Amino acid sequence: MGRLQTELLEVAYGDKSIVKDLTIEIPKGKITALVGANGSGKSTILKTMARVMKPKNGTVLLDGKSIHKQSTKAVAKQLAILPQNPVAPEGLTVSELVAYGRYPHQKGFGTLTPYDKEVIAWAIEVTAMEDFAQRAVDQLSGGQRQRAWIAMALAQETETLFLDEPTTFLDMAHQLEVLMLLHKLNREENRTIVMVVHDLNHATRYADHMIAIKKGQVICEGSPVDTVTAENLREVFNIEADVIIDPRSGVPLCLPYNILGSAAPVAQERIIEKTLA
Repeated sequence: MGRLQTELLEVAYGDKSIVKDLTIEIPKGKITALVGANGSGKSTILKTMARVMKPKNGTVLLDGKSIHKQSTKAVAKQLAILPQNPVAPEGLTVSELVAYGRYPHQKGFGTLTPYDKEVIAWAIEVTAMEDFAQRAVDQLSGGQRQRAWIAMALAQETETLFLDEPTTFLDMAHQLEVLMLLHKLNREENRTIVMVVHDLNHATRYADHMIAIKKGQVICEGSPVDTVTAENLREVFNIEADVIIDPRSGVPLCLPYNILGSAAPVAQERIIEKTLA
């Protein structure tokens, strides 16, 4: 049995089921990427596994026990989640934000213990945020803010970390900065990381395991080499693409060139012809 898995999971918004009969297992100590088109249900799956949403049917098991039957504080000691675009109160410093990560471990009036302070300092150090510890979060760059939020999640001292599109709205350099940090944390701290990834090539480069979702169902899963194939890309994303192997990393790269059932490429060719005429 995996440490974290779902069994016949059904998640609905009102009367509309988004995810149905989903059974997956998250590899322990690995980076797992959930990929799929917009609206495929991958963020819903992530939030349900992290106990942010409650399923209509089925269950999420953490070490064999239903996660939705455990207390919030008990789950927060085992799982940490970084949602899309988190917002900190105005003027809150990085150090103060990271300290919130110790809440599940605090008792009584919530005074920080020497050990709490030690963990906070470690989380700030491992995310390379020492120089910004007393800086207000809302004064940081996008990449620095993401590192601050990741530091808060790390301060929870959980074995598993969930991230919902952690590179959204970041430029290329900051995207790489965040992904390289997560890769480092996984390799050096053995953290299990589950993240929704928008960019397929980021997923293949940084994930050990990929789960491709379409209409709330798993279409394929496995290593990047097994998952990212021309056939699977047609099925999951409705695109035609060349798949090549990156000679440096040995992982597949997706080079899309057409949208199935779309006249867009033909229209673009006509525009180019008129421009050149």
